[in-house]
Amino acid sequence: MEQLTVLDRKRAVKRYFSGESPSAICKSMGYSRDWLYKWIDRFRPDDPRWAEELSRRPAKSPTRTADDSEDRVLSLRAELVSSELFCGAQAIRWEMEARNLGPLPSVRTIDRILRRHGVEPQRRTGRYVPKGKRYPALTADAPGAVHQSDFVGPCYLHGPIRFFSLHTVDLVTGRCAVQPLWHRDAQSTINGFWAIWCRLGMPRHQQVDNDAAFYGSERHPRGLGPLIRLCLAEGIEPWFIPPAEPWRNGVVEHFNDRWQTHGPLRRHLSTCASLARESLRFEARHNARYRYSKLRGQTPDGTLAASRAQLRFPRQEDPPRHPLPKPELGRYHLVRFIRHDGTLSVFGERFRVPPEAHYEYIRATVDVGRQRLIVSLDDQVIDEHQYRLR
Repeated sequence: MEQLTVLDRKRAVKRYFSGESPSAICKSMGYSRDWLYKWIDRFRPDDPRWAEELSRRPAKSPTRTADDSEDRVLSLRAELVSSELFCGAQAIRWEMEARNLGPLPSVRTIDRILRRHGVEPQRRTGRYVPKGKRYPALTADAPGAVHQSDFVGPCYLHGPIRFFSLHTVDLVTGRCAVQPLWHRDAQSTINGFWAIWCRLGMPRHQQVDNDAAFYGSERHPRGLGPLIRLCLAEGIEPWFIPPAEPWRNGVVEHFNDRWQTHGPLRRHLSTCASLARESLRFEARHNARYRYSKLRGQTPDGTLAASRAQLRFPRQEDPPRHPLPKPELGRYHLVRFIRHDGTLSVFGERFRVPPEAHYEYIRATVDVGRQRLIVSLDDQVIDEHQYRLR
């Protein structure tokens, strides 16, 4: 349609300059005299696009973001990308606020700037969390209340050198600790957690999955594995999430993805010393620079400082040696989903539970001092078993 209109304009102007009267031109083409004189005035013989419609966009827009503000947004985003930090619109605004780069544009304005320059904003994606069943989740109410930990590996340096990476995240502050280990035996696990606690502080509750490196062995389910013994000796309660439900450890699982994308493995490392150095560098950058929505734009280190919390650290620098003595007090917990058979598996050992627990999540607590296995549903004790530890 636009092309036909342009042709009409060109034909009308050509007929006018050929000597035809304006009245005849307008009558034959169905246009007004004002329309004809408008395009006669617009005619430029040296401009092939003279007959095209001009933009009606105003020359000045009082609400448009200033060019220097746009440059600041784009420059800051490029800096965040190069530093391998979050670089979405919200993260950019938090960084501008932290640096006192005023006036501050809104998140929506930053989003429009990114789109205008062909930068697709980052969107958060999350894991599916099953609904409909009450889950006895831990409550993280203060720094050091709950740590989630997980092993990643085996991974390989150039050489190749095999290693495992032990990761821990504090649920309240988001602070992380990354500890590379060359083995996953009992002493290495103790060394890894001890080194992490020396930097991150000791939690009240330590949540892990059902990796045998954490609980011991199904051949000796009551033997109290190295992590259980280490935690109970330091007054920490271990928690084991349900098998095959990694989203229950979702914070550290998400951190694992971040570590694999932006961690030490992105660099050409061939020695244990370089791996240890780069792991600490990644840990420090995460704690000092990353900004999270759940922290209202604060960094993990900033959140800890603002809380003024007093963390508890190990009493000595050197880790205890395996085998650790059998603890006499303390508790550890297993969260399990009970199916139609009505059995509870405690590291491979099975117990019958009451019918009301069928198709529900329960918490199985081992009270070391009382030598009892306590089964709770919705914080109500529904069953107890004698549980002599070996």
